[in-house]
Amino acid sequence: MMTPHAYEFDQWIRNDFKAMNTELEELYFQQEARENVAGIGNDIKQQLVEEGRVFITQLLKEGNTDEGFDCGFDLLGNVGFYMAACRRHDITEPSRETKSPLDEASALAMQLGASLGVIPRFASAHLETHNRAIDGVYKSFTSLADEKVFLDYNTRGVFAYIRASEALLHTLPLGVSHPVTYDLLVAARNALQDVIANNHILFEKLDIDRFFYCVRPYYKPHRVGLHEYRGANAGDFAGINVIDLLLGLCRADDPYYSQLLVDKFLFMRPEEQLILRDCMRRRSLLDSFLDQINSHGKADWFQKNAAMFLEVCETHGQTAIQHHEQLVAKFIERPADRDHLTNNDGLTASGPPLPVLLKGLRKLCDMRSAAQRDDIPSRYADIQKLRNRLS
Repeated sequence: MMTPHAYEFDQWIRNDFKAMNTELEELYFQQEARENVAGIGNDIKQQLVEEGRVFITQLLKEGNTDEGFDCGFDLLGNVGFYMAACRRHDITEPSRETKSPLDEASALAMQLGASLGVIPRFASAHLETHNRAIDGVYKSFTSLADEKVFLDYNTRGVFAYIRASEALLHTLPLGVSHPVTYDLLVAARNALQDVIANNHILFEKLDIDRFFYCVRPYYKPHRVGLHEYRGANAGDFAGINVIDLLLGLCRADDPYYSQLLVDKFLFMRPEEQLILRDCMRRRSLLDSFLDQINSHGKADWFQKNAAMFLEVCETHGQTAIQHHEQLVAKFIERPADRDHLTNNDGLTASGPPLPVLLKGLRKLCDMRSAAQRDDIPSRYADIQKLRNRLS
């Protein structure tokens, strides 16, 4: 159960906080230069800052507000929403600060983050997998229809990835030759097809400008105390990396990929961190099939299970290509280029300039899709070797 002060803060986040953000977004969206938020709605911004500070100060005085991980994690999300909104509205800005001016919020966020073993800011789980709805309404920054579309279908996509990862995890104790491994691979493929289907609806329903100017800015990097933390990312959950590693399309001993994992660990819940760490030491399904290719390549089980394994790899690659060529290109790259914002500082949630981010995302996409490239550790040749063995 939440403490009374935590409950009051949660109600504010769900109601007045959301209403103020929505009002500010409508003011910004009316401007010719929609990216400019300076000097607009200053009275609303001041109200947001002061009301939030009152709730957070009460919580700090209360002392230990952690009534169990779920309550502590939920409270961290609420503090994180407040700090992210202050960053979005240019109340805070890491390049002009050496520490966050939100002293009370930073103190509470760091206390919670350190005790829970997670980053001291909101993570994607706060808006997706662990975002409790009350009377059918979950928490969000605004009441804009496009934020709801984004969160609805992102959440469905995340859970589909999780289903795929869980199916693959169950293959580990069975081995690649087990008849039920085929069923689990079918389940993984079907779940990844659900990712594609949900993303397709998302990309059709989501308004480009509303996402670019009114949703995405809440995911910007900001300071908590002295340290600047990157923004939350929809990929900050273990499932998608479990799939990468267990399929064998990405490797934990690759410096590029392992750096991605290191950077995201604290953005995940502790139980997910444990799952991902365990997967980093596992032998991949691709390598397991390759181990058997000479001795059992013509066996019925090999032909059946390897064929379905390749379907899973292909579908996972399709999800990566879909994300890169539709979400990233359509909703970030094109509007940034159209409005001459590509080289603006603070444009991306992860921090680097957009061209640098796009190059990294292209590399990750090509690894997940086993593209034919010799400048990255692509598994293209191994996939082809396995494919050529099938009759």
